[in-house]
Amino acid sequence: MRDTALRPKALGRRILRSGLLDALAAPHGAERYLELVRPRWSLRDLRAEVTAVRHPAPGSVTLTLQPNHLWDGFEPGQFVRCTVEIDGSRHARCYSPASSAHRRDGQIEVTARSHRGGLVSRFLHDRATRGMLVGLEPAGGDFVLPAIRPAHLALISGGSGITPVMSMLRTLLDEGHRGRIAFLHYSPTPDHVPYAPELGAIAARAANVSVGLRYTRTGGGAVADGYFQPDHLDTLAPDLEDAATYVCGPRGLIDAVRDAGGAARVRSESFTLAAPATGSESDSAGGAVRFARSAIDAPNTGATLLVQAEAAGLKPVHGCRMGICHTCTCRKLGGEVRNLLTGAISSAEGVDIQLCVSVPTGSITLDL
Repeated sequence: MRDTALRPKALGRRILRSGLLDALAAPHGAERYLELVRPRWSLRDLRAEVTAVRHPAPGSVTLTLQPNHLWDGFEPGQFVRCTVEIDGSRHARCYSPASSAHRRDGQIEVTARSHRGGLVSRFLHDRATRGMLVGLEPAGGDFVLPAIRPAHLALISGGSGITPVMSMLRTLLDEGHRGRIAFLHYSPTPDHVPYAPELGAIAARAANVSVGLRYTRTGGGAVADGYFQPDHLDTLAPDLEDAATYVCGPRGLIDAVRDAGGAARVRSESFTLAAPATGSESDSAGGAVRFARSAIDAPNTGATLLVQAEAAGLKPVHGCRMGICHTCTCRKLGGEVRNLLTGAISSAEGVDIQLCVSVPTGSITLDL
């Protein structure tokens, strides 16, 4: 006879999501009473409470988040879409957890780098406090370690790209991974590495982990001057040619690692896009962008469609602004666009495109 018994946690979720509690908690509903008792609790909304705020490097903020019961965890390397309310409006951005996937208290850690024009990152850096609520969505992305861990790994990052590979390193250590791990990070200065003390401690206690930091603006570090070169990895961890390589950072770093190691052996994720056409190339695109539902026509500037929509006064829903989360997906009714991530040209009508990574090559019509 099939065992249909539910585990306590699953049974609790089923009850919470049913209408029974709302009926019993009339007239306000159970959701309202739960929020009064514990703000992060919710019957239907995935959210988290900020339990700690620290600033580990100039311009950076690290938040520790305690998700509610709806959180199902993440794989190291994935991203999470976080939503915050800023001056009465909700804004979402994607951040990669830097914590181990096996953290015992169930909390997750994200680090954001504040930058000019970064509305959410600047808000988090300047105004995030303990007790603040953050909306979450389930973790996503395929920049992850395989279920059967590679014997040896090279984890390479630049700038803010340190967070997903930091999660990979912490997770592997929690799993007692015995293979060799080379962790190579590029940063403008020593002060800009948010996890420098922890990385130093890991290298000191874990015989199978080699950590190298390279400072591109001030010079110095564990490897030779300059940006990524194959001998940087050789200096850090000789005879590691068979390592599975994971790299996250600027496009230039990823291209250099791929050229050195072969694209088939390198898994990557970038937080910057190839630059859209400028100057004469932008002028040659010409045409206009028509936002059909808004009845707005604007000259095609050659920028991404998300930027052009915002310049036209529209506020399309978006998240990561770099082609990962697909939040800004929109129907293209006509015209041709180039994808900045892949270089692919889309000329078909009635197809979905991502506004943040699509540049029109001429006149175009959007269902926006």
